[in-house]
Amino acid sequence: MENIASFETELAEGILTVTLSSPETKNALSMACIDTLREIIQEVYDNSEIKSVIITGAGEEVFATGTVPQEIKALNELNSRKFAEHSQETFALIEHCHKPVLAAVNGAAISGGFALALACHLCIASENATFSFPEVAMGIIPGFGGTQRLTHLIGKKKALELMMTGESITAAEAQALGVVSYVASYKEALMKRSREILQKIMAHAPLAVGMLVNCTNAAYNPDEDGYQTEANSFAHCCKTEDLKEGISALLEKRLPVFRGV
Repeated sequence: MENIASFETELAEGILTVTLSSPETKNALSMACIDTLREIIQEVYDNSEIKSVIITGAGEEVFATGTVPQEIKALNELNSRKFAEHSQETFALIEHCHKPVLAAVNGAAISGGFALALACHLCIASENATFSFPEVAMGIIPGFGGTQRLTHLIGKKKALELMMTGESITAAEAQALGVVSYVASYKEALMKRSREILQKIMAHAPLAVGMLVNCTNAAYNPDEDGYQTEANSFAHCCKTEDLKEGISALLEKRLPVFRGV
């Protein structure tokens, strides 16, 4: 396992596990941490050996928290806007990644940690996980894209309630709202379920999986015609070698071997 700043990374069977491991700051997403995360995600784009990603936290208490208070205190209007935009761009790299990225939330997902979980394509949680945007208690709001993704996901009124009260929700409540797909009983079960889900996805055509990411993101983009994106993506799939392999495997009653071309 490789140590990179506040992260530990491990690549096995095509799955890159990225573990936030800064217990002294409760896995805070500091400015340096955001920069490192951006580098890791860029490596996901560029490295053909990486087929999918799990993002989790060390231990069983905290997934990730937001920027450390000392850094927030030092911000002014100009550099705070740049930091928010830089963080939003980093999380957008996750959201638009053509390889599946899964958040395995092993504990509290607070502020930037909640925003990170929302940016991932999939999210599952352990029973003790909680989710919250408590920024209003400090006189600030979420700045990593959380106001937008939470509203799109659960609706305006419930999103406003959670953000204006700053209250946390449990894993079960998050599942009921559609934030979480599955709830696992403990950390080991969480990681096992995460790998099972990604292995199932990785057995399918990677180009098609990437096109699904494009299409679902288009559904939330007011400047993009999602139906046209779907039609274009469908047409692109129809010219791939993976489609030929998928049809042949179906007719020959065998498992397909996709090459991503």
